[in-house]
Amino acid sequence: MATAAAREGCLSAGAFESNASGPPDAAEESNDDAQRVRDLQTEIAELRRTQAGIYRSFFEAAQVQRRLCAPREVRMGDFEIAGEIFPVRHLSGDFFKVIELDGALGVIVGDVAGKGLLAGIWMPHLVSLLHSNALAYANPAQVVARANRELCTGCGQPPLVAAFFARIDLRDGAVEYCNAGLPAPVILHGENRNILLDTGGPMLGALPDAKYQSGRAQLGPGGSLVAYSDGLTECENAREEEFAMARLLKAARRFAQGSASQMLFSTLGTVMDFADGRAPADDLTLLVVRRWAETAARSELTEPLLQ
Repeated sequence: MATAAAREGCLSAGAFESNASGPPDAAEESNDDAQRVRDLQTEIAELRRTQAGIYRSFFEAAQVQRRLCAPREVRMGDFEIAGEIFPVRHLSGDFFKVIELDGALGVIVGDVAGKGLLAGIWMPHLVSLLHSNALAYANPAQVVARANRELCTGCGQPPLVAAFFARIDLRDGAVEYCNAGLPAPVILHGENRNILLDTGGPMLGALPDAKYQSGRAQLGPGGSLVAYSDGLTECENAREEEFAMARLLKAARRFAQGSASQMLFSTLGTVMDFADGRAPADDLTLLVVRRWAETAARSELTEPLLQ
């Protein structure tokens, strides 16, 4: 009997020890789960704050880019200029600049190779390079050559950049320009007369000693100069057809009797209609220089040009 009682006592003690070291209480598990949920919620909230800060920084950088490319609409004498950029991402590698020169209007249009943040970081430097050289030199080929040399020799591994610079004489509409790899801007005259502005040289950033030439053309009364980046003509629809140069010329001519701003946004609207909801694959830039036939009616500068 004593042996049986002892054996029973041992079994009871073993059962007690087993229960003491067994699975945790359900309430304790619930507390642990609740803490894990709170920790995850804290991490998610922090990630959202970080993401919001990044988006805010991109937005602020995009606003700086817009100011660098200002003014977007200018009237001076019988010339009117309007330009717009649509970045495919937050920041644009495309750029343009309108500069008041001595008796002339300077026009810069460019496209840094690539898209997004990397191209956007380079964009202000390119605007500054071309702007400063446009103020220092009268010959467009010299402006572009100097900007190219400074880019190649002072920036480690520079990007490739397509750029176009033109001086437009405010008295007679004479255009002197240099095209460094940008799709050739076109001057529209009359019903079917197009002048391609394709004289120049290679893209910037490849060869520090690259040679450039200046070309000459005439922007007569009633004519328009249209400059654009390749993102516009390469914009595709759902059938993977490109908008292409022929459609651009057709659209520009259709709206050529309006103001530069009307011509700009109507042409861009035609591009968007063609894409039919398909997102562009590259930044889009379009700039229109319109010379009115009536000088007196267009003599006011509506927005000061920035030096």
